[in-house]
Amino acid sequence: MSSSDIFISETIGTAVLILLGGGVCAAVTFKRSKAYEAGWVAIAFGWGFAVLTGAYIAAKSGAHLNPAVTVGLAIQGGIEWSQVPVYFAGELLGAMIGAVCVWLVYYGQFQAHLTDPEVITPPKGEEGLVDQAQAPKAGPVLGIFSTGPEIRNAWQNLVTEIIATVVLVLAILTLGLSDDGKGVGPIGSLLVAFVVVGIGLSLGGPTGYAINPVRDLGPRIVHALLPLPNKGGSDWGYAWIPVAGPLIGGAIAGGIYQLAFA
Repeated sequence: MSSSDIFISETIGTAVLILLGGGVCAAVTFKRSKAYEAGWVAIAFGWGFAVLTGAYIAAKSGAHLNPAVTVGLAIQGGIEWSQVPVYFAGELLGAMIGAVCVWLVYYGQFQAHLTDPEVITPPKGEEGLVDQAQAPKAGPVLGIFSTGPEIRNAWQNLVTEIIATVVLVLAILTLGLSDDGKGVGPIGSLLVAFVVVGIGLSLGGPTGYAINPVRDLGPRIVHALLPLPNKGGSDWGYAWIPVAGPLIGGAIAGGIYQLAFA
């Protein structure tokens, strides 16, 4: 399989993953959405189905869709280390494209939500200007694009992401993945999707379960660049955790596989 095949497959598959995953977050968040306040269960299943759809589309490249999976597979021996940068590039580009597509699909809802005074009203000074010191650092729609902790504790948040990603990647490595890196079959992809749902329901509460560096980083970059009114900040101080945690978790999972199953 050529580098271009890998890149194109991972870009398209990851774009669909983020489109559907970010889409369910938007659907649950926006008041002018028919799925408003559908809840965490809807989000968990939405992301599971997003993984399933993206995996089927990107089957040609093994459907990594996630740098943590790529690292785990490289350690396990399923792919060559020389292919890792190509996978990473396709995954990050795809995540950004998917996030832009979410914005396009929900464009009207974004505009209505961010200009609704009951959603965000930064305090104003005596001259009617926004007091930047009091304005929110994280925007009211950042959760549609990226993850964030319920309790901001860097070590706990990092450990949560590491453990959740170990579960994901170890499950992928042990679900009959072929040695040549072509990925699991159709039933395997379905099982991985249910693993993602299970992680969301069981381990997603503390941080929103990124378990995928580009799932968080790509959309966060897009959030920072989009011309959204009153969107607030992109919370870059937290952004390293959903990148580092899954990469560490993927590496640990690969190591566990080599020690226990190779």
